[in-house]
Amino acid sequence: MAKLYFYYASMNAGKSTNLLQADFNYRERGMATMLFTAAIDDRFEHGTIASRIGLSAPATAFDASTDLAACTLDRQARETLSCVLVDEAQFLTPGQVDQLAAIADDHGIPVLAYGLRTDFQGELFPGSARLLALADALIEIKSVCQCGRKATMNLRVDSQGRAIAEGRQTEIGGNDRYVALCRRHHREALA
Repeated sequence: MAKLYFYYASMNAGKSTNLLQADFNYRERGMATMLFTAAIDDRFEHGTIASRIGLSAPATAFDASTDLAACTLDRQARETLSCVLVDEAQFLTPGQVDQLAAIADDHGIPVLAYGLRTDFQGELFPGSARLLALADALIEIKSVCQCGRKATMNLRVDSQGRAIAEGRQTEIGGNDRYVALCRRHHREALA
């Protein structure tokens, strides 16, 4: 029986690197995969999953209107898929997460979704909330705070490195906009 997996972490924990490694492992064995990434993430070339250590792979870009099940089943009709991998899974809609669960349950294709659990204010993203509710397996990818403890929070910062406490839930950025911290240091930064 295929499963829906949710690999979650704070920023800069290596989620995309882990996804690309999993994709490589499948392809190295001659197995076909399908990769999705959020169209909103404009840090790299459109439709590309890229890691900070230089790995990348082409992917199907999704937004809130994308029917992930239809895309996957269309591809499955042309070649047998062994796995579906989703980067930036926090940007999925709850309905899209339901589609991914159906891909695993009804079509026997494992789905590995990678994303943030919470935003810079410690609130769940809608896609992440639905994944936490439905995933067969929840796997935390560890990151480290400046103090050496496990980083679980994402602090949004301005161009001078000062903490930002308010704003839209989604603002794309990397090390220039976010710092991964433990809960204590996140609270202190926002105090």
